[in-house]
Order: sequence, then C-alpha cells, then structure tokens
Amino acid sequence: MNTIWKFELLTVGSQKIEMPSRSEILCIQVQHGKPCIWAKVLSNAPKVERYFEIVGTGHAISISIKRRKYLGTYQLAEGNLVFHVFEVL
Repeated sequence: MNTIWKFELLTVGSQKIEMPSRSEILCIQVQHGKPCIWAKVLSNAPKVERYFEIVGTGHAISISIKRRKYLGTYQLAEGNLVFHVFEVL
C-alpha cells in the first residue's frame, strides 16, 4: 500500500537516509524549524540508502559528485539561511 512518509534532513553537506526502494520524493519543506522530505512510499518495499547533498546559497557545490538531481529549497532563520537539496545519483 502506498503511504506518505516524512524524513527529517540535517543541514549538513551530505547525508544518507534509509527509505523504501522506489520512494517518490514529493517535496522539501520546513516543519517546526526542521527541514523534511515528504515521499510517497510502498511501506513494505525493501529499504535502501539514498544519498542527499545540502548546499547553502553562495557555497560551492562538490565537483567530485557528477550526477545529482535537484529536489527543492528550504529556508531557516526567518529566511536568512537558504539551502538547496540534491539527491546524489
């Protein structure tokens, strides 16, 4: 059965998140001051690790990672800090 799950993000350069295989990322937003990914998942699917990179506006993007997909942008500190989320493919 398809379900929507939330996954919290850390505001760091890169991280891995375990989620059911073939999860579909729906959006990135801040909830209660914490950035989160919402994804449509097949809850009984086997779990896989997916890799994400967080880049602040004005910060360099790692050139060692060749393939990445932009997922969304979120803001913290009343819009004073802006971060962009990429999935490393």
